[in-house]
Amino acid sequence: MAKVPVLQAITDLIEPVLITEGLELVDVEYKKEGKNWVLRIFIDKEEGITVADCQKISHLTGDLIEVEETITTPYSLEVSSPGLDRVLKREKDFLKFKGRRIRLHSLSPIDNRRKFTGILTDFKDQTVFMEVDGKLFEIPLRQVGKASLVIEI
Repeated sequence: MAKVPVLQAITDLIEPVLITEGLELVDVEYKKEGKNWVLRIFIDKEEGITVADCQKISHLTGDLIEVEETITTPYSLEVSSPGLDRVLKREKDFLKFKGRRIRLHSLSPIDNRRKFTGILTDFKDQTVFMEVDGKLFEIPLRQVGKASLVIEI
């Protein structure tokens, strides 16, 4: 099975479980690291994630994935919080973190640059609006290769 269908199948399978538990699915990764496959599930909730949350979701989702035989090759399952530098992928991620400092890499150059670090000012019509060094950039979501929060101390 190709990577994209596996990720979508996992997302479709586990997201209802997470919602029932009062958790948000932030991201899913399934990739080969060395000789081994790793499935990483990143979860969050308003008050933050605990080790107990990760353990519970690991058991629930691991059992569900095995019963449904979504992944047939041996893999390691990791469940964790998205961290302070969490990835921003979906509309709700960008809306939730308006006003925060983000780092964004575009798939193709915009004004002769592909790397942007600045304030996320808005998200609408599938477009990320960022202020970088006093200049406003409009970056279509389809052009976003990777976006994440910047850790501010």
